[in-house]
Amino acid sequence: MLSAFARAFKTPDLRKKILFTLMIMALFRVGSIVPTPGVNYSDVQACLAGADATSGFLGMMNLFSGGALLHLSIFALGIMPYITASIIVQLLTVVIPRFEALKQEGQSGQTKLTQYTRYLTIGLAVLQSATYVTYARNPDQLFGGQCTSIMPDQSLPALLMMVVTMTAGTGLVMWMGELITDRGVGNGMSLLIFTSIVAGFPTAMWGGVAANGRQLGRFFLVLLVGVLIVAAVVFVEQSQRRVPVQYAKRLVGRQMYGGTSTYIPLKINMANVIPVIFASSLLQLPMMIAQFQQNRQNPPAWVEWIMTHLGRGSGPWYALIFFLLIVFFTFFYVSITFNPKEVSDNMKRYGGFIPGIRAGRPTEQYLDYILTRLTVVGALYLGVLSLIPIVALGSLGGNVAQNFPFGGTSLLIMVGVGLETVKQIEAQLEQRNYEGFLR
Repeated sequence: MLSAFARAFKTPDLRKKILFTLMIMALFRVGSIVPTPGVNYSDVQACLAGADATSGFLGMMNLFSGGALLHLSIFALGIMPYITASIIVQLLTVVIPRFEALKQEGQSGQTKLTQYTRYLTIGLAVLQSATYVTYARNPDQLFGGQCTSIMPDQSLPALLMMVVTMTAGTGLVMWMGELITDRGVGNGMSLLIFTSIVAGFPTAMWGGVAANGRQLGRFFLVLLVGVLIVAAVVFVEQSQRRVPVQYAKRLVGRQMYGGTSTYIPLKINMANVIPVIFASSLLQLPMMIAQFQQNRQNPPAWVEWIMTHLGRGSGPWYALIFFLLIVFFTFFYVSITFNPKEVSDNMKRYGGFIPGIRAGRPTEQYLDYILTRLTVVGALYLGVLSLIPIVALGSLGGNVAQNFPFGGTSLLIMVGVGLETVKQIEAQLEQRNYEGFLR
């Protein structure tokens, strides 16, 4: 593998792409630590010292921003508005006929959908930055505990400047991601998320050791468990159910077409990390509402129940609800991204069939049967993987579990993006008659 990396850097155009990608990733990390105008950086650091950045309804956004959110940097929102906008546009293709027609138009339609995604990203960035600045005016809600004011000037022009700066930062991050996709290696948006998560990985690992009196034995135990979990995730992510497809020979004019054999690759985890994001976001809504109601003198009983069982991000009720939501969203997302009827119709149109299965409705039912079985396994896999940090909270102790990086969304993104990027580099090496990473 090391020799393959050496050959990649010896290839001039591939070396330029890799260095360009690394440069954009470095600039992204620099912007993640530059504070927004109007924020007292020393007060923010003092509040962060006693805050728990891994829990609460801002925990997911803080993860995708690489800690920039709670630092109130110019890239505080990170790529999260773009992710949300992309998911919304993808879901709307099932609901709105116009979007579905654009999706079927090919490259031109996809370009228009991408433009709609950009507009929606800016709109969501304005909304999220305004909400976040409102929270920042009361640091106790943002960081927890007793915090002094982190914004010396809370006048309307100063607040508008913060909203504009964070929104512009989101637009710049979106542009940087598209630059990587066009001129670099890999998917730009995914690599920026990967950069944010990996940037906090060493701190999370060492923080768990430091919080427990530098117990190196426990540290290496967690590291060994993490390596085993990563190996299992790589195995599952690379697993496929290949459905064979045979195309009949057709005579068009004087030319004979078809007669080839191929397959439909169906992954076990077809939904990737999307169900985990959906479930996490949905679980944060009742906690966010409960936080506003908690300041009342006599809060309702449901507020106490939510804060007791869901507010800490752990416990049996939280784990059960989180697991069920992941299973539900896995089936929901797979059902809207893979349509067995559409695949069956396309196969029938071009003379393709599955050996032993009649074309048309029997093929649709067969694909649906296979997809349902794979989705059950994929949903259970995502649910168990996402519960690893919660299990660690009970077995390793709270301080270690809060810094336990081998589980949930972070691990799925790191492994998935790493595999896809390596595949792209390997494909470019093979185009130049070089050996890839895997011999």
